Amino acid sequence: MQGAVPVGRRSWTAGFGPAELMLLLVAAVWGGSYAVAKQATQQLPVLEFVALRFGLTFLVLLPALRPLWRDPQWRQGLAVGGLLGANLLAIFLCETFGVSLTLASNAAFLISLCVAITPFVEWWLLGRRPARRVFWAAGLSAVGAALLSAPSLVDLSMGWGDALMLAAAFLRAVMVCLTRRLAGRHTLPALTLTAVQSGVMALGAAALSLLAASGGRAWHLPPATAGFWWGMAYLVLLCTVFAFFAQNHAASRSSPSRVSLLMGSEPVFGAAIAALGLGERIGAWGWAGGLLIVGAALWVSLAPEEGEQTGRP
Repeated sequence: MQGAVPVGRRSWTAGFGPAELMLLLVAAVWGGSYAVAKQATQQLPVLEFVALRFGLTFLVLLPALRPLWRDPQWRQGLAVGGLLGANLLAIFLCETFGVSLTLASNAAFLISLCVAITPFVEWWLLGRRPARRVFWAAGLSAVGAALLSAPSLVDLSMGWGDALMLAAAFLRAVMVCLTRRLAGRHTLPALTLTAVQSGVMALGAAALSLLAASGGRAWHLPPATAGFWWGMAYLVLLCTVFAFFAQNHAASRSSPSRVSLLMGSEPVFGAAIAALGLGERIGAWGWAGGLLIVGAALWVSLAPEEGEQTGRP
């Protein structure tokens, strides 16, 4: 192992490398995606929107499938990509329908609970109890998400939309742990795995949309407006191609809890973009919550516990 941190030594750079930086960039990109996706789904039904988004992503990534057919373990790679793609489809459907059925503040709080849920899912799926500080940081992230998304606990309620967002948060935690667990069962590049996932998601969303259409609901042609397609380009190239590649790449090189905490900074970027780009006002409690989330992420990423070694293969 190169770059290992000796026992007892601490460094502000320890544990924070290219993988963690990529995850922070993903969080920033996803933080700006909510407004774009919301506008797009107002012009196209959710299932058709998801099918179009990931269908275009699959077309963009077609050249990345070449290593799949050259890999002697291509069947295992295809199975892993199919499983992770199905999980991602479930996450996107829960998130998209959930946001439409609940308050935005409730949605932001509940999806951010992924940070608090991941250590327990990691313990369950991987059989590895995270360090004590990870649990403390997860708790701080949950408190920060609450402060960021709601002025008081009275404003929080539980309905169908809230239940869907909670399911999405749980599925996000499962996704991070599954990616780590299945990383050794294939030798596919991260971009190839992303292409397989995109194809599974596009086919799954299209199949669900066809089932809905068989009940008397007609398919819709995508809007011909420039704004819709610029937004789709942002979602496909940055929020999907880059983000999924970065997540697949980093999840196999960092602990699931650390990945989840870094991705938990997404609401902070979303709030900052809303404040600077859309002129939304965020109160002192909101900024305090954002600082708690960022602080918790940095705590886990930059400060390995004594006796813990951090390095890259």
